[in-house]
Amino acid sequence: MHAGKNFTFKEVVLWTRRDIYLLVLLSTAATFCYKVLGWQWLSIPWLPVALLGTAVAFVVGFKNNASYDRMWEARKAWGAIVNASRTWGIMVKDFVSDKHATQKISEELLKTEKEKLIQYHIAWLAALRFQLREPRAWEAIYKKHNLEYKEKWFKVHEHGHKMEDELLLHLDREIVDSIMTKSNKAAQIIGLQSENLKRLLDMGLIEDFRHMELEKILVELYNQQGASERIKNFPYPRQFATLNLYFIRIFICLIPLGMLQEFEKLGGNMIWLSIPFSALSSWIFTTLEKIGESTESPFEGSANDVPITAISRGIEIDLKEMFEMEHIPASIKPENNILV
Repeated sequence: MHAGKNFTFKEVVLWTRRDIYLLVLLSTAATFCYKVLGWQWLSIPWLPVALLGTAVAFVVGFKNNASYDRMWEARKAWGAIVNASRTWGIMVKDFVSDKHATQKISEELLKTEKEKLIQYHIAWLAALRFQLREPRAWEAIYKKHNLEYKEKWFKVHEHGHKMEDELLLHLDREIVDSIMTKSNKAAQIIGLQSENLKRLLDMGLIEDFRHMELEKILVELYNQQGASERIKNFPYPRQFATLNLYFIRIFICLIPLGMLQEFEKLGGNMIWLSIPFSALSSWIFTTLEKIGESTESPFEGSANDVPITAISRGIEIDLKEMFEMEHIPASIKPENNILV
């Protein structure tokens, strides 16, 4: 997520410079062939180009709206995770007690059991984060221009670390080894969390009503995990994305040809102005396409992502401070105005 006021001009140019080079080359080639080589047949009327541009604008706008909806749904899911996590914290703090214990429970053991529930929750956040950062074939972050931008301006924690190492910060080696053999690690951790609640119920540290309320929070976490996985594993439909890309490519090839006659009408050497104006018009459409493409996968690790690493760290800090635990990490700050 970009945490600054705006992307700088330098960032935008760096991100789209390959398109700029190509568009200037196309416009220059068309104008050179028309003016210098005398290929008058290259020119086409502006009206069909304008009609095609109108259609392309609608298609690009539709994709960008749909991409924004996907991003906003992802942000709402993680907003719900934040709320459910805080609710989990206060419930664990106040619900788990020795009031109904079947045997005498020491304060130290009670504290240990509460902290265990919190550590499992933080481990679940870590596992879910790593799963959502796994690469998919359709994700735009792995295209060359996006990778160059990412490597220059920011780093994604999950792309440079292993899930197993992260889980070991919160869970025992034996438990982590068992989790790592499963296909959906985050789902398994919620399952283990439910087993912990059942064990506490048997010990009398929670009674039936409190057990049910805590289980409801686990259900809510499953729901939000499922919402995140749905967005991650089901891309913006490829048929729409493919046609959108082809329409734009056709359009940017026709723009220089349609502008030749329009600038020739101005007389003299004004026809050479078709180069910057053609490139600029085409750049607007290609950049809009890139914006939609980089927004449609909100967990891939781009500058336009939902900052799930920072959100998870914020939850970890809240919960550890709530229980006055040791080793509270610092909050994650934006790197070059990019928060991941």
